[in-house]
Amino acid sequence: MKNRRKLVVALGASSLLASLGSLAQASGKVWRVGFLTLRSRPDSFDTNVFGAFRAGMRELGYVEGRNLIIEWRFADGNSERLAGLAAELVKLNVDVIVTAASQPTGAAQKATTTIPIVMGSAGDPVASGFVQSLARPGGNITGVSENAADIVAKLLEMLVTIRPKLSLVAVLTNPDNPALATRLKVIQDAAKSIGVATLFTEARNAKEIGDAFALMALKKAEAVIVPTDPVFIQQWRLIADLAAKYRLPSTGGSGEYPQAGGLLSYAPNFFDNFRRSATYVDKILKGAKPADLPVEQPAKFELVINLKTARALGLPIPPPLLLRADEVIQ
Repeated sequence: MKNRRKLVVALGASSLLASLGSLAQASGKVWRVGFLTLRSRPDSFDTNVFGAFRAGMRELGYVEGRNLIIEWRFADGNSERLAGLAAELVKLNVDVIVTAASQPTGAAQKATTTIPIVMGSAGDPVASGFVQSLARPGGNITGVSENAADIVAKLLEMLVTIRPKLSLVAVLTNPDNPALATRLKVIQDAAKSIGVATLFTEARNAKEIGDAFALMALKKAEAVIVPTDPVFIQQWRLIADLAAKYRLPSTGGSGEYPQAGGLLSYAPNFFDNFRRSATYVDKILKGAKPADLPVEQPAKFELVINLKTARALGLPIPPPLLLRADEVIQ
């Protein structure tokens, strides 16, 4: 009986050790996540939206150097580099690819149909062909949408509130970003409905942005809308300076714009978007399929107004608009 008891105890201990060994092996897994963006590497991740993704992963128990490697790929504003960078991530056989904006998502989509892709932000993933629907993505792509079409209509509405006699609004657009097409149509339709003409000016880089603003001045535009685009985000400071130079009230689709000196922005909180994208990565690493994870839309949009810029332009901001602001920069 004693020998039998010893055998049972030994078998139990052996089973327990095997289980602990399996657990240790699982806990020792190092996940490799690719991150693809058109933007440049930030000076500091602590104050950058991409750092919010890193923080979100950390909150979920993923620590770089221990159980996580993030393969950062920055295209430095050159969209032609995206295909090669996406191919690099596929060759590395990363577990998930996180993308920042529509152009990197498109590049990742062309590079792989099997590696899960999580959008940290995307203007209109259905119109762009990334997912079949928001509720049922249906492929290897899911994540967070910006709901950008609604944003640009609000930006126009706010410009008219500030400048009631607005007759010609300029719109800066990047022809290399197909995701902007829907937003431009929304702006055009909204402007037409209130009797405001539109001037679309194209720019792919800093020099062309300068040329676009010179054209706005030549055509006597009275305000400018700058939709969210990775190239424009990279050049927020330049755009704000040009808007000030030509005395154009300007709106941008990112909270970083008024921080750089632009008049105002109305946008989702992109820090929150990228933090939320980490939850998608976590679910996928735990076995969920992108096709089964609905695309999320922002629940809240934030209005940021730069009063210093408004004063420099001699523009009074209507009190109701100020009261709506989530942040006022003095």
